[in-house]
Amino acid sequence: EVQLQASGGGLVQAGGSLRLSCAASGFSVDDYAIAWFRQAPGKEREGISCIDSSADETTYADSVKGRFTISRDNAKNTVYLQMNSLKFEDTAVYYCAADPPPSIPVWGANTCSVLSGTPWAYWGQGTLVTVSS
Repeated sequence: EVQLQASGGGLVQAGGSLRLSCAASGFSVDDYAIAWFRQAPGKEREGISCIDSSADETTYADSVKGRFTISRDNAKNTVYLQMNSLKFEDTAVYYCAADPPPSIPVWGANTCSVLSGTPWAYWGQGTLVTVSS
């Protein structure tokens, strides 16, 4: 059974840190394209970061560069998003997503897309991050 479980969200003050986790089952995070997205209240979903597993390369949205770090632990089959120096504007529901090979994620239009804009195949349920001022 292919599943993604996101966790680690919560309430944090501005300037604080959180680490989100995305545990995968039914596939290997070492083989799939991986991405983190977020959706703030009243806003459209935007891409945050993605991994090209074939090339082992990562990309980030300009709004989070230098503050967020995406990583994976292949032994635990889990993807992480380390979030530092959090701002009020980071408040959102955060989602992890995965797409099977031979997908290659491409950054554009403030998001990370695969296979000419086709939807990501698998999504986690989302975890809420609330940053207080």
